[in-house]
Amino acid sequence: MSTSTSPATAGAATAGAATAVAAIPQTRAFSTVFLIEMWERFGFYGMQVLMVTYMLKRLGFVDIRANLVWGAASALIYATPALGGAIGDKLLGTRRTMRIGAMVLAVGYALLWWPTDAPTFLYIALGVIIVGNGLFKPNAGNLVRKIYEGDETRIDSAFTMYYMAVNIGSMISMTLTPWIRNVIGERYGDSLGWHTAFGVCSIGLLLGLGNYALMQRALKNVGSPPDRRPLDPKKLGFVVLGAAAVVLVAVLILQSIAVARVCVYTAGVVVLAIFTHLIRSSEPRERAGLVAALVLVLQTILFFIFYQQMSTSLNLFAQHNVDLDFRLFGVHLFNWIPEQYQNLNSIWIVVLSPVLVALYNALGRRGRDPQIAVKFAWGFACVALGFFIYSIGARWAHHGQVSSWIMVWGYGLYSLGELLVSGLGLAMIARYVPARMGGFMMGAYYVAVGLSMYLGSVVSNLAHIPDGLTDPVESMNIYTGLFNKLGYMGIACTLIAIGMLPLMKRLSTSHAQGAPLATPLPAVRSEEFDTAV
Repeated sequence: MSTSTSPATAGAATAGAATAVAAIPQTRAFSTVFLIEMWERFGFYGMQVLMVTYMLKRLGFVDIRANLVWGAASALIYATPALGGAIGDKLLGTRRTMRIGAMVLAVGYALLWWPTDAPTFLYIALGVIIVGNGLFKPNAGNLVRKIYEGDETRIDSAFTMYYMAVNIGSMISMTLTPWIRNVIGERYGDSLGWHTAFGVCSIGLLLGLGNYALMQRALKNVGSPPDRRPLDPKKLGFVVLGAAAVVLVAVLILQSIAVARVCVYTAGVVVLAIFTHLIRSSEPRERAGLVAALVLVLQTILFFIFYQQMSTSLNLFAQHNVDLDFRLFGVHLFNWIPEQYQNLNSIWIVVLSPVLVALYNALGRRGRDPQIAVKFAWGFACVALGFFIYSIGARWAHHGQVSSWIMVWGYGLYSLGELLVSGLGLAMIARYVPARMGGFMMGAYYVAVGLSMYLGSVVSNLAHIPDGLTDPVESMNIYTGLFNKLGYMGIACTLIAIGMLPLMKRLSTSHAQGAPLATPLPAVRSEEFDTAV
């Protein structure tokens, strides 16, 4: 028996062996980022799920103020990654900035752990969290992109798994922190219950940092150019001073509704002006893609107004008007804590994501994958129906309380809409925007999303519950009135999206004709909302 091999066979074997060797550190590097992202999302969503009700029940805020404070914080949380990504790329390095961001977040949640209910202390803690999020989020996502750079066959799968990390962390924490709040509060006092729950968020970040310390060698060859150089103390000092300034600005914005309103609306005007300037100054072959991106960004912004209802109006609706007893055919299954209903969004996304991926792949093989604008129209229709579900359920409410299953199905339709609309946000920026404008436009996109989160809080205040109103039948009418308005708004968005289809088709065709002349932007996934579909 001959043991010799042909050159082609030997070459193939060598290539296969090299691929196998390369796959090991690549997988380990991804696992390192995956795990710290999971713990970071554990901390963030564990805090978010409690924040509005904490301001209501511990700080004595009225619902209007609590919603707007969280809306302003959400706007800043979305805006700061535009700065954090630049710091990672140009100043400190992607790896360093991600790790520093995780440390800052741990400090922010630890401040919430401190047993004080002073509003100013809360604003400082939120300011620190805003800075930490801005440093962490863009650089964690950039590391995943760099790990799989040039490996198009694996990057979609990698970001799907990365997206799962987001949902695993959020599902665990949104279930756990309300439960800890209740258990500790019943045994040791209400104040300690709230602050211990926030402290668990800090512990989650510490666990993530500990895991990163053990596995960080897997990332030694991944990062931006500053990662390969010694840390420059002057650049670090510059970033620290800038971070302190951002915290102070955040405190000023959060404690003043008037200042927050001026800043947010000014940011909206600036973003629109930037889009307009870029479209007018672009080359003719780029213009169609930029106009298409602007149309889809505006529709995405409208969606985030709906998205913000989860932590505001839907959360407060669960506090007042939902029967917390899950029953099936009259048999008691379990009880949920009101804040835990926000977890339904993550659960539904985990369930629906693979279904949509399979559906899109099947349609793609037949050449029938619908264009993004069509998916937007379907998404808004699902969101509209989801909000109408709550009003429909109110017809069978008992003493002003709807069944928990109404929340399940309402969140299910809403989550399907989310996957069809917001899941494609950064993907369509990557598709339509020229590479030379890519980073800038993504920063503008995040700022615009932050604006819509604040607008979502403004909209949620249409369901303000007056002081002294305790009758659940009356609060039911107030909340369902808002949900009906949101349902009709969803229908309007659907009709607008349908009406824009011919224009979007022409713009997409025009963009495709000019695309070969331009350098396309690499595919970018939103770890927060994209499902690699």
